[in-house]
Amino acid sequence: MEFWTFVQVLVLGAVEGLTEFLPISSTGHQIVVADVLGFGGERAMAFNIIIQLGAILAVVWEFRPKILEIVSGLTTQRNAQRFTLNLLIGFLPAVVLGVLFADKIHEYLFNPITVAVALVVGGIIMLWVERREHAVHVEHVDDMCWSDALKVGFVQCLAMIPGTSRSGSTIIGGLLFGLSRKTATEYSFFLAMPTMVGAAVYSGYKYQDLFQASDLPVFALGFVTAFFFAMIAVRGLLKFIANHSYAVFAWYRIVFGLLILATWGFGWVNWTAVSVG
Repeated sequence: MEFWTFVQVLVLGAVEGLTEFLPISSTGHQIVVADVLGFGGERAMAFNIIIQLGAILAVVWEFRPKILEIVSGLTTQRNAQRFTLNLLIGFLPAVVLGVLFADKIHEYLFNPITVAVALVVGGIIMLWVERREHAVHVEHVDDMCWSDALKVGFVQCLAMIPGTSRSGSTIIGGLLFGLSRKTATEYSFFLAMPTMVGAAVYSGYKYQDLFQASDLPVFALGFVTAFFFAMIAVRGLLKFIANHSYAVFAWYRIVFGLLILATWGFGWVNWTAVSVG
């Protein structure tokens, strides 16, 4: 592996891990950072499928007690059955809309300028939601009903627009729909499991010809890096939300998005439309 490739893989793996579960858009950051590093094309598409799996494995590992509890009680415990059904309901809109529109969105919207606009707009919405008075009717993720899951599932589909953030849309949507801050965050993590695995399997099958044995060291390093940094991000976010709002992430989104737009508008950076999955 060449040294520059090594650097690209480490940086992009770290970016994926740190941003996937924070409400700041991992796809948006991948597009921008990959553009800066010059890491694009078909190889990048395959690489991103792998590092997303590394990030989702971190969540599976972090919530393994809950996952084992659900799996073991699936045939006998009502709570486990309801939780599983809520995940499937929340996952369904992404499946339908993803199959219908993912290719067109990837073709026309996967570029740094779209990301910048979505970051700013999403940040403003987050600030608005955080300043509203929250009427909480769901205190725990096990207390969610099917309609709560469906509403959050539809909101998650907004994340098909790069820069919106899957975790950001589900968490903020959850707050709007009456979920507590902890419930909205945890459900976002759990909903990420079928959504991201499903997207990775679909993309992996569709682009299977892009996976080459010669790229195995690149994929392995990216996978491990994404897993490690995703663990840090997940644990850090769970501790952070106990005493803080999401306003800091909103301001980060706005500043980062405006910075991209400013560098583009003044001609300081020649942003290109790099497609990154």
